Amino acid sequence: MKENSFIESFIESYTLKHEESFAIFDHYGNIDISKNNEEGVYYEGTRFLSYWKFYLFDKNPILLSSAVKEDNSLLTVDLTNPDIIKNGEIIIPKGNIHILRSKFLYENCCYEKIHLKNFFLLPVELELNFYFNNDFADIFEVRGYKRKRKGKFFPVEVKKDKIKFIYEGLDNIIRETIVSFNPPPENIFSTKATYKVKLNPKESFTFYLTVKCLIEKQNLTKCSYKKAFYYIKRRVKDWENKSCKIYTSNEQFNQWLKRSWADIVMLTTSTEYGVYPYAGIPWFNTVFGRDGIITALECLWINPSIAKGTLAFLAHHQAKEFNPEQDAEPGKIIHEIRKGEMARTGEIPYSKYYGSVDATPLFVILASKYFERTGDIDFIKSIWKNIVLAISWIDNYGDVDGDGFVEYFPSKKGLTNKGWKDSEDSIFYEDGTLVKPPVALVEVQGYVYKAKREASKLARILGEKELASKWEKSAEKIKELIEEKFWCDEMNCYVLALDGDKKQCKVRASNAGHLLFTKAITPSKARILASLFFEKHFFSGWGIRTLSSLEVRYNPLSYHNGSVWPHDNALIAFGLSLYGFKEEAMKILKALFEASTFFRLHRIPELFCGFERRPNEGPTYYPVACHPQAWSAGAVFLILQGCLGLSFEKNEIIFKHPMLPQFLEELWIKDLAVKNGKVDLYLKRYGNDVVVNIIKKEGEVKIFVEK
Repeated sequence: MKENSFIESFIESYTLKHEESFAIFDHYGNIDISKNNEEGVYYEGTRFLSYWKFYLFDKNPILLSSAVKEDNSLLTVDLTNPDIIKNGEIIIPKGNIHILRSKFLYENCCYEKIHLKNFFLLPVELELNFYFNNDFADIFEVRGYKRKRKGKFFPVEVKKDKIKFIYEGLDNIIRETIVSFNPPPENIFSTKATYKVKLNPKESFTFYLTVKCLIEKQNLTKCSYKKAFYYIKRRVKDWENKSCKIYTSNEQFNQWLKRSWADIVMLTTSTEYGVYPYAGIPWFNTVFGRDGIITALECLWINPSIAKGTLAFLAHHQAKEFNPEQDAEPGKIIHEIRKGEMARTGEIPYSKYYGSVDATPLFVILASKYFERTGDIDFIKSIWKNIVLAISWIDNYGDVDGDGFVEYFPSKKGLTNKGWKDSEDSIFYEDGTLVKPPVALVEVQGYVYKAKREASKLARILGEKELASKWEKSAEKIKELIEEKFWCDEMNCYVLALDGDKKQCKVRASNAGHLLFTKAITPSKARILASLFFEKHFFSGWGIRTLSSLEVRYNPLSYHNGSVWPHDNALIAFGLSLYGFKEEAMKILKALFEASTFFRLHRIPELFCGFERRPNEGPTYYPVACHPQAWSAGAVFLILQGCLGLSFEKNEIIFKHPMLPQFLEELWIKDLAVKNGKVDLYLKRYGNDVVVNIIKKEGEVKIFVEK
């Protein structure tokens, strides 16, 4: 990637996604990997088009504007002509031809409509040239992985209305990219197509391009631009109809809410087990266990179907046997699934990889919270064996040395660190030396505590009293061990981790804040953390850093050692709310909201740099961060839930000490559904008090407000 290209990508690129496909374009609607290596049309982990350039005659058109619709459905690019010169004479002055490019993705196809209109006083003859090329690069190649060899590229096939690129990978799979034109162009070659158009004054002309991504033995579906776009809009409408809607008196905050939810909808992918939120674009457009679970938790009160689909998918793919190559052990929840050529050949170990140490307890937590939200006991019964198996993994395989904690060893081919901070340098001692395994992360013990507490609740509901009692006692023992082994008086904080000798990694990190989310610590210790995280060395002004600036490895430019992660902040903020620290939670909400106003489209990225906030400046972009990223998009909903003290029990909607920040005076919640009804609510802030009013109610719904 060229120097500074990541900044160009972050600021000026546009992303589209549908199901297993995604595409990244520049602001002209073009693809040119020499300028931004991430651009392309991708399908199932492979780039199916790496060059797509449009010229008017031999010139770049003039860009007027470009934008992705608020619902992420469509990219539109408005262009006009530069001066068109022939034999030294201007034959079409600039700004007389309007060119509108409209693009969207549907299933495994990218659709484009090009609409031309002549506003010149005279007839014009235009030449439009489109150039294409392909590298069939695996997503890991795009990220920088150097392969020893590639598969076979076949000669490009050309017909009067299409160009076909063909590649056979080292996995012996044929992949094809078919670029189709309607109507057929005047001239067509292996990498170029030319239209010649005559337009009278005020006359228009429209034509279509379609890029189809095909993998061997998959059916070629035929669908027109108009019909495919209808399906896309209907999908957006269906999501709107089955989800809770939120609107506030702050229009900028509304823009953040709308973009965040649009990103969740865009990233959520249909599977045979239900919908699943893919992690992020471009690097993580696939199933990640931990990311999917946390995203589902963040959005649970908005739309529980995301949690149901996530749980069903993960239950089906739960490990049933040992496989050291995959880090699989019975009961373990998957970390990552990849479908590209390099995964199929084993060049990377992630075709089906179980490296996460935390996805398994988080799976149990989500299952219980889904039941609490919906009362769907039939679904819980259908995955009960998976919940029991997950707890069994925690007890029998997660605790590798029998000390009561869940730990991990590095993988030979996979991850070195297996918590959410999974970069190689993220877990270390206070002197900066990397940790000696096996490693027990502080937040993972909190997840295990909460998993057993939540599993115990479900067991009681299902009549499994012995299991319920056993897990309850085990949870309390874990809580005692966390206090005994992870608290450090010297730091006045919980340490980052324990090493293989049970030595503390005396490092102040945001990981400890996840103990608030799991309610694994006492109110007095929660109060200490509530103060600590807002000291200058932790709080950047844009959010809580992953690592205190007092630590040896602190680096605001790093991936995990000093940056700001929105999902990390959301879990901490929600945890603060659970302990009654609403003012602190609202401070995080305010910081992330203000950060969102500096990011294009109000889209909060995967992470950003942890530099101290400077007057009249926004947060600093992080190189190659995913945007959109599902658990970043979901952060606002979880923090807002925490501030409102919102919870559910059967057909009851409960607000516990609801609060709103100063920048939100009013809040409307529409179609908030419970098992037997739904309700529209209006919330109004009066100082530190929030009044909840029922606007409309259908079915059996009860509202309780605890002040």
